[in-house]
Amino acid sequence: MSYFIARRVAGFLLTLWAVSVVVFAVMNVLPGDPALTILGIDSTEEARAALRARLGLDQPVVLRYLDWVMGALRGNFGQSYSFGVPVSDLIAERLPLTFSLALSGMVVTVLLALVLGVSAAARHGRPGDWGIMLLSQMGIAIPAFWLSMLLVLLFAVKLRWLPPGGFPGWGDPVAALRSLVLPTAALALVQSAVLARVTRSAALEVMRLDFVRTARATGFGSRHILWRHVLPNALVPIVTIVGLQFAGLVTGTIVIENVFYLPGLGRLLFQSIANRDLITVQALVMFFAALVVTANFLVDIAYVIIDPRLREARG
Repeated sequence: MSYFIARRVAGFLLTLWAVSVVVFAVMNVLPGDPALTILGIDSTEEARAALRARLGLDQPVVLRYLDWVMGALRGNFGQSYSFGVPVSDLIAERLPLTFSLALSGMVVTVLLALVLGVSAAARHGRPGDWGIMLLSQMGIAIPAFWLSMLLVLLFAVKLRWLPPGGFPGWGDPVAALRSLVLPTAALALVQSAVLARVTRSAALEVMRLDFVRTARATGFGSRHILWRHVLPNALVPIVTIVGLQFAGLVTGTIVIENVFYLPGLGRLLFQSIANRDLITVQALVMFFAALVVTANFLVDIAYVIIDPRLREARG
């Protein structure tokens, strides 16, 4: 087990390094002059040259990359061009909202998908199964931003049950939670459609195995068999999708936060792109990429915890 973990950690660190190289390279080949963005078109060339020197933009690209990486390891991503504060402060300020939205979306996604997927498997070939699969297919086909607008039109404009957007802050917990209901639903309904289909397929595959038939023959009820025997043995493909979906939910907040005007990392990324604040964009892209890599790493470790037989298979 130690050797397996060590190999996975080494692969995880190597992947993060490769991602950092790609992100830095892409950000530094984009057109545009940060000094011109900060000082404006009326600034003199001497002022822009002085600002480039102060920001280290006149250094060779390799030295700039090493400075960026060493700073990032200490939690220092540089100074935002447009906001004038450290990028790490911007991330720390807006991360709780994005993480809360992604976590609530993940909880609703998993609960909804497991119930629908297992229910569809239990009713395989019957109208209940067809209805759930039809709903899941619709969920896969509907884009999250379009579903967000439909939810706003129905629950905020038509029924006036929930706010259409904005975030009042955590000072009023009830208002804060109400403002997250529609964004959470927009994230979860789309993601749960995928997970429900995976859960159904995995459950059906396990239900065909001999130990399930033995459990039925011994007199266990269908509900007991589904939740105590079938679902635990169908977790490997489900965990794979859950791990990837959590990273997808965090990155999916980029669209959702802009639709609902939530001051999270997704909104910050949009603002930074609009302001050509490349140092902030670079840090946020690296942050989101690191989340995806970390999710894959944790899924890989979860495999052998759920089923130790996979340790040798995955080497």
